[in-house]
Amino acid sequence: MLLIGAVAVGSWVGVALVRRYALRRLLDVPNDRSSHSQPTPRGGGLALTVAHLCGVTAASALGLLDEHLASALVVGGLAVAIIGFLDDHGHVNASLRLSLHVLAFVWAVALLGGLPLIDFGRGPVDLGWVGTLLLLLYLAWSLNLFNFMDGIDGIAGAQALWMSAGGAALTHLAGGGTDAVLPIVLLAAATVGFLVWNWPPARIFMGDAGSGYLGYALGVLALWTVVEGWLTPWVWLILGGAFLADATVTLAVRAKARVSLAEAHRSHAYQRLSRHWRAHRPVTLAFTAVNVLWLGPWALAATCWPSGGCAFALVALVPLFVVAARLGAGRPGEIGARS
Repeated sequence: MLLIGAVAVGSWVGVALVRRYALRRLLDVPNDRSSHSQPTPRGGGLALTVAHLCGVTAASALGLLDEHLASALVVGGLAVAIIGFLDDHGHVNASLRLSLHVLAFVWAVALLGGLPLIDFGRGPVDLGWVGTLLLLLYLAWSLNLFNFMDGIDGIAGAQALWMSAGGAALTHLAGGGTDAVLPIVLLAAATVGFLVWNWPPARIFMGDAGSGYLGYALGVLALWTVVEGWLTPWVWLILGGAFLADATVTLAVRAKARVSLAEAHRSHAYQRLSRHWRAHRPVTLAFTAVNVLWLGPWALAATCWPSGGCAFALVALVPLFVVAARLGAGRPGEIGARS
């Protein structure tokens, strides 16, 4: 409990220190692609990242954490965070960024193991090398989800808190001990410290150092719980369903329209909603409500009845994909207007 509290306080204090620096060096000035209207410092996610990594290192030194998991988080996480922090200061070559991300994913998979047998409802199936490719794709998508969806006040932090707190609770319910639950709870604690500053109206933004690390850490922690047999991939897909649906539909629509996927935009469903409602807070609260009231029960069901996880995931996620499409994710224009 002392370690968890120290991580939360350390994250909170760290964001305050980063904010003083960012006000001079990392000020995000609004433009036509922005979802905010006032100049706001960014890079606050660096404090979240450092706080969690310090907590993981301390837990490992105290013998409370598996060494392989600690190494996967610290080494790979540092690589992702450093390249993200450099990108916050200026454009980093996309090939370099992608290469470091791939190396971090491979490092984590090498330490923790590949995808175990997956139950699609008719018994466990060994996906072999296809499973390894799907796992690397999931880790890559997990990292980029938070980068793509970190566009309005509080939404990425609230999603990370939901996934980490929910993942920890379900892991404990499934029989995971301290070594399984502690690193996930530490991530939730670090996120709370950051959210104090980032909750609408945000006094600092997360930045790539934080969003990239959150996506990577949640992907690694999800893999850890799956490899150890506490949770199934279906549980984590459900927990991240709100971000998964919005980002995937947006990417698919833009790809179909042959728009450059690297081009900055604000056509995600959550961004369209924030303009429609003319505020960030209602959108962040709406996503939180979807998580707790809709996805939470399905994730619980997938934990209690693992053989039905695939079916539960389909029932939980398909409506979210439909809603994202109906809200015009990936399309220009405004909600209710013809584009």
